[in-house]
Amino acid sequence: MGKGCITVTKYFLFLFNLLFFIFGAVIMGFGLWVLFDKESFIAVLQESSNTVKVASYILIGVGSLTMSMGFFGCIGAIYEIRCLLGLYFTCLLLILIAQVTAGVLIYFQRDLLKEEMSKIIQGMIINYTGQNKTTEHTWDYIQRKMKCCGWTGPGNWSENLLIKNSTQKLYSCSCRNDSLPGTDVKEFGLCNSLSAQPPVYETGCITSVERWLLDNCAILLGICVCVAVVELLGMILSMCLCKSVVQEDYSKVPKY
Repeated sequence: MGKGCITVTKYFLFLFNLLFFIFGAVIMGFGLWVLFDKESFIAVLQESSNTVKVASYILIGVGSLTMSMGFFGCIGAIYEIRCLLGLYFTCLLLILIAQVTAGVLIYFQRDLLKEEMSKIIQGMIINYTGQNKTTEHTWDYIQRKMKCCGWTGPGNWSENLLIKNSTQKLYSCSCRNDSLPGTDVKEFGLCNSLSAQPPVYETGCITSVERWLLDNCAILLGICVCVAVVELLGMILSMCLCKSVVQEDYSKVPKY
């Protein structure tokens, strides 16, 4: 490989590793958002299941490792260090295999994940008191914003323990359809209906929530595809550069 080609390969590899570093930061940021978000549907799932929390830790770990590989790839490319380039190639290959494996598992377990999500939401509705500011208030926020009631419909709230054992006609305040006559609109808790038919939305939240999850999964999938493309290009360029390095010159590496 000519000197000009080596130089071009080196700086292209540096550019790809810079992009790789940025994508790793995005994945890690997404994992942190899943872990610490308290105002979306993710918070409801996270409070009731360890699966989401474990997934967030995996995303943070993969993002951190991706950023580290991007950094070492940049150093190996600029200073033409064969051991770093070889380590970089090996780690990229392992990460790519892990990503493909995770994607296949998620695809084939999607029905199981959907069933688990339904159990989590229905269990939360049954035990709803309006006092839990993390999961219950988040679910109230979802019902208000999406203008829906319950998981499959307002009938889910009839299983709530407080509503079932009350002599009053109670309903979820966040289900309140403000276009219908009734009591003042409240953000959370249980409200007393003045009529036999509570003034609530008639549609369940499952459709809107699934659409929201699919939208966010599409974003994550797009990020993963972009990262995979960068990984493949990085592997090809690192091998080309590694083969072209005849003798390593460690005197070029800055001393700290």
